Amino acid sequence: MMRRGDRSLSLWRLLFLIAGLTIATSSTIYAVGQHRKELSATSSAPWFASYVDVTATPTYSFDLLGSGTSHRDAVLSFIVASSADSCTPSWGSAYTLDQAGNALDLDRRIARLKQQGGHVAVSFGGQRNHEIAVNCTDADKLYNAYSAVVKRYDITTIDLDIEGPDLTNTAAAARRATALAKLQLDRRHAGKKLAIWLTLPVIPQGMTAEGTEAVSQLLTKKVDLAGLNVMTMDYGQSKPNGQSMQAASETALTESVRQLGILYQSAGIHLNTASVWSKIGATPMAGQNDVQKEIFTLDDARGFNQFVRKHGAGRMSMWSANRDRTCGSNYVDVTTASDSCSGVQQGSSSFAELLASGFDGNLNLSAGIVTKADKVSVALKDDDPAASPYQVWTVSGTYLQGTKVVWHHSVYQAKYYTQGDTPDNPVLQTYQTPWELVGPVLPGEKPIKQATLPEGTYPDWTGTTIYDADQRVLFNGVPYLAKWYNVAQSPAAASSNPTGSPWKALSQAQINDIVKSN
Repeated sequence: MMRRGDRSLSLWRLLFLIAGLTIATSSTIYAVGQHRKELSATSSAPWFASYVDVTATPTYSFDLLGSGTSHRDAVLSFIVASSADSCTPSWGSAYTLDQAGNALDLDRRIARLKQQGGHVAVSFGGQRNHEIAVNCTDADKLYNAYSAVVKRYDITTIDLDIEGPDLTNTAAAARRATALAKLQLDRRHAGKKLAIWLTLPVIPQGMTAEGTEAVSQLLTKKVDLAGLNVMTMDYGQSKPNGQSMQAASETALTESVRQLGILYQSAGIHLNTASVWSKIGATPMAGQNDVQKEIFTLDDARGFNQFVRKHGAGRMSMWSANRDRTCGSNYVDVTTASDSCSGVQQGSSSFAELLASGFDGNLNLSAGIVTKADKVSVALKDDDPAASPYQVWTVSGTYLQGTKVVWHHSVYQAKYYTQGDTPDNPVLQTYQTPWELVGPVLPGEKPIKQATLPEGTYPDWTGTTIYDADQRVLFNGVPYLAKWYNVAQSPAAASSNPTGSPWKALSQAQINDIVKSN
């Protein structure tokens, strides 16, 4: 039998209990308040998140994310159609969402990562399978599939990794864009965020024609793209011999920015260069790439991180967290890419640590950003020949390979003989223009005289003369070289048919050498 005094509270005990409850309640309110503040706030701070291959063996431990850093975000990959039902989302076609929850304990692991301050995005598609819109042709079911993934994992960011034949499937692209535009709009109307990133393969020359079309289709359907994430990896024959992976990736990013700006302009949304860069993400493949001769080194990672940060890119990712370690001695051939190690000696360094440096935001905070057009800059004054280092471009001018001109206060260099091609014509692919942008005209510059051939250096071309290979002539003041024996074939055709014409215009560099030698 308990005595009555055992259950009573002294005055001091009562005061301590009330104080403790007050502190606990205040802490709870503060924590909830902070959580709500984060969910409602937005931030343009660039973020880093490694891809994690959910179905790879061995199963990746989320506890390893951000080792030695505060970067705990991850892009989980890949959601594709279930092998049993083309409209049911699955992880790698191996696990439905429920099966992944049971067999991989995925829901619990994600919940634990969020407890530790991390955030996750989910990526749809990938290289090995088809993005779900390819096989799911029912519009309502496709919408429900995307929605089921977003709700299941309570995410604010999704990633569309479109590769291979999926890039040319225009019907799937239209279905995908329509479903995602509706889902994004529905969530925004409900006061929720949904950032949509498009991930595409690139070459050092930027996005392919299929890639630019993929962006255009989403913008046409009014999807508010959070950004374009380019896979700076596996360049193959498109990468010039001797070019480092860092250099190839930097040119790929620069060209992709130029193309993305044009695509937004075509969609009626003007974005300045800084805004376009903020919509760019980069994803290198750590270490040994799938292309055997391509290795993204730790030094590449350091340099690439500095380049991306300098230009204000909005995102950095990596393929993949599973691979961010040195291969063990039992892995026989490190020139063959592994799913579980990088193929390079990393020592105590990690690719994630090097690539994540300076990316202090997180994908959840950035998910609430809504794209808004920038103000159009005031039109520039006409180019001033007296303040231009090179001749101002004219539509009637003829320009040899290597010739530099000024147009709209920028310097351009001709890649080959050209006439009538506007230097700043906003083409999506670099091969569509004979001009290469060098950079802006600098303050205080004066004209630089370009070497020209004195009159009479070579005979004028005539239609009756027989020409042998290597003979040189002048045609409309431009020097040409005969590639083979010909007669009555005008050099005028050299620019429109450079392969079939027997004539080739000399370059500015060749003219410079001729002038120096005389």
